[in-house]
Amino acid sequence: MNIAYVYPWDVVGDPKAPERLAALGVEAVALAAGYHSTRAATPYHPSHRVLDVPYPAFYLPIRPSSWSRLVPAAPTWTAPDAYLQARDALKAVGLQVHAWTVLTHNSHLGAANPDLVVRNAFGDPYPYALCPAHEDVVDYCERLVREILEVGEPDGLILEACGPLGFGHQSVHEKTSGADWTPTDADLLSLCFCTACADRYPPETRARVRAVIDRTPFPTSTPQPPAPDTVDQALGPLSDEVKSIRVNLSTSLRTRLITTARRIAPGTPITLHANPDPWAAGAFAPLPAGEPEADVLVANCWGDPTTDATRLARLKDLATPTQRVGAYVLALPPRPADPTVVADHLRTYAKAGATEFHLYHAGLASPQRLTALTEALRLHP
Repeated sequence: MNIAYVYPWDVVGDPKAPERLAALGVEAVALAAGYHSTRAATPYHPSHRVLDVPYPAFYLPIRPSSWSRLVPAAPTWTAPDAYLQARDALKAVGLQVHAWTVLTHNSHLGAANPDLVVRNAFGDPYPYALCPAHEDVVDYCERLVREILEVGEPDGLILEACGPLGFGHQSVHEKTSGADWTPTDADLLSLCFCTACADRYPPETRARVRAVIDRTPFPTSTPQPPAPDTVDQALGPLSDEVKSIRVNLSTSLRTRLITTARRIAPGTPITLHANPDPWAAGAFAPLPAGEPEADVLVANCWGDPTTDATRLARLKDLATPTQRVGAYVLALPPRPADPTVVADHLRTYAKAGATEFHLYHAGLASPQRLTALTEALRLHP
């Protein structure tokens, strides 16, 4: 199965959208049911060309009785039931509709509830990142899944950000590159030390992380160390315990959500955006030991194709014989709008173990890019 990702506003108000998406040659559409803030091009919509989405929103009707402390916001830039309207229009042309569900990435709820967000070793909050070490956050994610399945009745459920987010985030006028922090530094700045996380780590963890970031000796009587190449090297003897705590946050959240989904909609397939790296801290949550209860495991393939293929192959190794493995394929810049190049990437990912392609993004891509995707899928059926 190949699946194209879109936002509800790509379909609502554009009567040509369903047929345009069906013409790509995909079997399904990943339709955002809950999504973070963004500024999106809408190159096909008859009413606008750029849509500003100032805060994360839920695109199904919000039933107050279904929520507890954390309640998602309704959109003002599209209909409050935009998911349902788009779903019906897409299904009318024979497409399956899978609910693309963003979980812990929510700046609206994080700003309103600063006690529930990820905080780094220096105490700096990441308002966009809800920390799943808090029961209120896990409860919110569970209620989100339940509402989507009960009200949205999707053909499939896609879980994104199913774990704690970290340092890496494209926020308003991002100005962090000049600090020259290494990838290892970014991973260390992704470790959460909020009130629910800090006491779970060995006592010296915070001081060690701060010392590595600031390049100061730890302990203070030792010579200044060189910059570490990996997180495991940076944390030294603390690494295994901290890693286990970090991975368990994602595992416990994922287990609870899958259990809820299976109870409500037993036959609905579940797709996980996943990363085999145990230190992953982004939309693709860490999955170093696999997840046999999911139906599809999807790896991010937005970077160098060779590196992406290596990650994809690792995810394939973690999959069970009955699980499908997907490649999350970028159809936007810096990728060229060239069907030959796109088809070559698809072949690379298929060789690494991908059995389906998740195409990002059919609403943001220009006509030339959609044509390239369509031709590439035909070249690599």
